This record gives sequence, C-alpha cells and structure tokens, in this order.
Amino acid sequence: MTLETSSRFRGCLLGGATGDALGAAVEFLSFDEIQARFGSDGIRDYAPAYGGLGRITDDTQMTLFTAEGLLRSHVRGCLRGITTQGSLVNSAYERWLYTQGGRSRQETDQEWLDSGWLIKQRELHSRRAPGMTCLSALRQVRRYSDIAQNDSKGCGGVMRVAPIGLFAHVMGASHEMCFALGEEVCALTHGHVTGQLTGGVLAVMIQCLVAGDSMAQALAHAMRILERKPGCEETMQALQQARELAESGTPPRVAVVMLGLGWIAEEALAMSVYCALTARDFRSAIQLAVNHDGDSDSTGAITGNLLGAQWGEEVIPSDWLAPLELRDVIGEIGQDLHDCPRWELYTNGGGKDERWAWEKYPGY
Repeated sequence: MTLETSSRFRGCLLGGATGDALGAAVEFLSFDEIQARFGSDGIRDYAPAYGGLGRITDDTQMTLFTAEGLLRSHVRGCLRGITTQGSLVNSAYERWLYTQGGRSRQETDQEWLDSGWLIKQRELHSRRAPGMTCLSALRQVRRYSDIAQNDSKGCGGVMRVAPIGLFAHVMGASHEMCFALGEEVCALTHGHVTGQLTGGVLAVMIQCLVAGDSMAQALAHAMRILERKPGCEETMQALQQARELAESGTPPRVAVVMLGLGWIAEEALAMSVYCALTARDFRSAIQLAVNHDGDSDSTGAITGNLLGAQWGEEVIPSDWLAPLELRDVIGEIGQDLHDCPRWELYTNGGGKDERWAWEKYPGY
C-alpha cells in the first residue's frame, strides 16, 4: 500500500515536534546528568519541561512560523499575483518575535501583528529558551529583505526549515530552488555560510523524502547540490562523516559523540542525519538523537522531521502524540501545506476558498 503524501507532511511536522518535546527536558544537561536523572539508558519518554509533559520549544515554534510564512506567500501569490517567500517568512518570524516579548525596528501596527490564525494560539506566547542569535537578529530587522549581520552558524536556522521541503514538493520546485530557499531563510538570522547551507541540505532532504526517496538517496541528492556551493567544506565534511559512521558499524552512542554536540549547524544536521540513516524505528532513533551532551531538542527535532517525512505520522508513538502540545495545530498546518495548491484562489476573484484562506493566512 502506498504511503499517503499527506501523512508524510503531517508526520514531518509532528515527528519534529515529538523529538523536540522529548529533548526539551534534557537540552542543557550533560549525558552523565541525563543518566543520573533517568537511568543508564538516558531519557526514554517525556519528562516535565516548561510546566508539563510534551511541551514544545522554540524549535517547533519557529518551524510553525516558517510554515505560516510559506502559506501566506502562496495565498498572496494566488490573490495578488505577486509574492516572495523569503520576505513573508521573515514577517512571520517577526510575529514569532512578538510572542517572545520582542519587536523589530520595523514600523508595525498591532492589527498586523495579531493577524492570521497561528498568532492566536496562546500556547505559542511562551518563552521556551529561544536562541539568542535569532532574537538578536530579528530585533535588528528594518526591512524584510534584510539578512543577518552576524557570523553565527548556530543550529537555530537549520532546525526550523523542514516546511520549506514540504512546500517545495507541492509547488513542484526543483531541488536547486528548494536548496536556495532553505539558505535564504536561514540567512535571515544566521550570517555564516555553514548556518545557511545546512538549511538548504535539510530542505532538499525533506523534499526528496516526501517524494518517496530513501534516506540515503535524499542525502545524496542534497550533497550533490551542496558540493557546488562556495564555503561548503564544513558541512560536506560533517555529512560525509555521518554517512561513513552509519555504514561502519560503530556503536551508535559512540558515533553520535564523534559527530559533536549539536549546538552548531553542521553538527546538529550531521547527528540527526546519522540517527535517521541508522534508524530501525521512530522511537529508538529519537531516543538516540536526544541522549548526548549537547542540543538535545534540536537534534531530536531534526531527526523527527526526517523520519516523519520518510515514514509518515503513523510511525510516531501514540503515547508521544497524545500529550504533545499543539498537536492538532501542528497537524493542521502540515495538512494545509499539503493541500494549499488545490485551494481555489484566483487573482480575479471568485474562488470559493478566498475568504477563509485570507483570514487564516493573510498575504502580508
């Protein structure tokens, strides 16, 4: 039986959120500290974080706003005849910044900040250890074409770009176009080339996985584009090491340690790719991805994005899905990304989906 593409879309976002939520309780702990608290195997199921079980962090928050920006760009393009994905994702990030108590240097009014459906989800108005690089870069925005004026290659860019691969798939974009948009979106907050190229890699891998490629095939497609990019050496080296370790028989926990801590982009991506390449099942792969000394929620989230896109939402354990914060919202946005090309939206009016689509995802 063929796996439904819509299941892969929902699975990508829900898988990322469950990985994020599992890692949330141990993000700032060493593995020794994790073992002391949860036993020799480390954390296996949700533990209290941010006041409850299954709570998401800034990783999933920003992923949702990435998706919202892409959906707004689609609605705008259909109804106004012109659009730009990068600028509308940037404006979506300004609304995320507002949920964190911040404002950019842009002149924005309250009606604009409160527009659309996503911002009205009150659970998003909560600080979940947001990355200082993202906060600082977004506060400095004067125009939506601005890129980050820093040299950061932290993982706060790559951890939020999975929706780009989903959007590129339904829009029929080339792998090269998908890669470029992943770079562009990461560049809004991360100025170092590695912080940008990793976003391109993950976006293309997601695009390939929802089309039915294997994890190894998706990685190969992304690396073929990566190797032609200036400044690709760090990212190529990290991904080559992940692939070699996956083929070597090295004990998984040793391999994860060899790949780094995950605080910087190429390490977070390589650790996640390794966990996805060697995955026997969703649960054990996410457990491996979060049990280490570093950025557990980000590596859990990226691994979950990859495996959810490959295997669909059905593989996500029900005991992780049931208490997941904003589960229905996350699934609905995944479904909207899948369905949006079939919405009836016309520049000359008359489309039956025009009113509700503009109210939910207004094109600004």
